[in-house]
Amino acid sequence: MNPRRALTVAVLVLLAVAAGVALLRSDPGGDPARSIAAGLRCPSCQGESVADSSSPVAAAMRQVVADQLAQGRTPDEIRHWFTERYGDEVLADPPPRGPGLLLWGVPALVLLGTGYAAVRTLRPAGGRAGVPVRRAGGPRRRTAWRLGALGLVAMVGAVAFGAARVDRPADDGGSPDPAAVAVLLARDLEQQGRYDDAARMYRQALETHPAADVRLRLAFTLVRAGAPADAEREARQVLAGAPDLPEALLVLGLAQRKTSPDRAPETLRRFLDAAPDHPAAGEVRRLLAPDG
Repeated sequence: MNPRRALTVAVLVLLAVAAGVALLRSDPGGDPARSIAAGLRCPSCQGESVADSSSPVAAAMRQVVADQLAQGRTPDEIRHWFTERYGDEVLADPPPRGPGLLLWGVPALVLLGTGYAAVRTLRPAGGRAGVPVRRAGGPRRRTAWRLGALGLVAMVGAVAFGAARVDRPADDGGSPDPAAVAVLLARDLEQQGRYDDAARMYRQALETHPAADVRLRLAFTLVRAGAPADAEREARQVLAGAPDLPEALLVLGLAQRKTSPDRAPETLRRFLDAAPDHPAAGEVRRLLAPDG
């Protein structure tokens, strides 16, 4: 085998390895929604994709995928939607960067450099008029080059296969924050008017991130979902730590208009005293008016 043919074979083998890696990572099911979900990491799981996880966050992400496919978005647009909100870490195979990018680039450069050296070393010498053509090196040298080329191809294939794994976020810290993902999903669901689903996501976020702002969002969502008693309970939990928080007083007063109409005016007046210039103050004054 001449050096050019050996270099061609090496490149073809490398391409075959890359194609094999792509096939192994692809979803053979043919279902676009599952294929997209399989390429997303479940934020609240370890080592599971959104397609395989049974967590509420993963279920909500699958619903987002299905909804956006129904709206006519392409798989690339849907993946971009997720990466815009949660970063590249939400992808099961994020684009190579840092060490991973080097591991993709360096083997290719080494392969090209070695192929060039092989051509220079093994090409026939001479060729001028009256000068016999002779091959550089003996059979042993050519055999050594061929074995070296095969070993190099194997090394490049192995390194390329593992390159994505080197830069892949670790399961114990590289995934997006589950609570943050749940809150963003809940807000998207609120915008769609799906308040029950949004409340479920806020509760999921509270399991790992029991913050007052998340609990307030849950309380407002429960009012809109027609669950004022639950909203009142959540608002009171926030007020237990911040008795004069205007937003908590507001949502409590709105909930009490359904659960305790006689107490609602007093709570809403406390809200106006605490935040007279609040964006919702005008609407609250209208509600407290005699004909409100």
